[in-house]
Amino acid sequence: MPARHATLLGIAMMLLGILLFSINDVMGKWLVATYTVGQVLVLRSIAALAVIAPFVVRQGIGRTLRPERPGLQVMRVALGSCEVALFYWAVSYLPLADTMTLWLAAPVWAVVLAALLLGEKVDAGRWLAVVVGFIGVAVALNPSGQSLSLPAIIALVGSVSFAIMMITGRQLRGTPDVTLVAWQTLGAFIMGLILLPFGWVTPSLTDTALLGLLGIVAMVAHLCVTRSLKLAEASVVVPYQYTLIVWALVFGWFIFGDWPTPAMLIGAGLIVAAGLALLLLERRSAKLSDVLLQPEEI
Repeated sequence: MPARHATLLGIAMMLLGILLFSINDVMGKWLVATYTVGQVLVLRSIAALAVIAPFVVRQGIGRTLRPERPGLQVMRVALGSCEVALFYWAVSYLPLADTMTLWLAAPVWAVVLAALLLGEKVDAGRWLAVVVGFIGVAVALNPSGQSLSLPAIIALVGSVSFAIMMITGRQLRGTPDVTLVAWQTLGAFIMGLILLPFGWVTPSLTDTALLGLLGIVAMVAHLCVTRSLKLAEASVVVPYQYTLIVWALVFGWFIFGDWPTPAMLIGAGLIVAAGLALLLLERRSAKLSDVLLQPEEI
């Protein structure tokens, strides 16, 4: 495939994946208003595992069950399972746009955590972007009078978990898509089983179908985003993930009647600006490294 076509397809896959994630978030918020987080995770995971099972068989069950760097894989799955449970918990109390705004701060947390945990060097430009991101989080924390409430704290912890998962994911880029999604889905299923004793509401036939569809939509969204990153450079497609806040605003207003406040919009703008700045700085640093690594002409 020509590079230009691959890039355009990668952008399209990212946009589709983010739209599907937004639909998944709307469905999740709707369902956790009636059903517990545990049963939502269990039922959505069963449906997703049923769909992905043929792909696991085709790839090879042994290869899927024995991925490279199993310790890191387990850490990523544990973090991802906690993150999705915390998201459903937070979004059951907070407006959709509020929750997504805090989740989009994950790249900011990732810079700080990479510096603290991995000893990565962070230049002045990145620290400035981090400060802007922190200011955005502080502003967005009180878009609906929920500042420092338990749901807001849950959302912050969830976004930090997502950031750590992003850091671990950097070292697993060679793992096949099917393996990553299968393990992530299995982890969500196990997390659901752990939370299941805390409550159960027998779903109707329609809601059972919606709970199953929730898992399928999430799985397809993961595959779209993963494929997007393999078709095009991250610096090209990742900025399109910020369309998530647009969908959150639209769906939140249209479906749940959550009207965005000026504070939330300002906070979201600062967080998005910080994320884009970090991405541009990373791209510039990568280009500089490529230049320095080129052999000198004689």
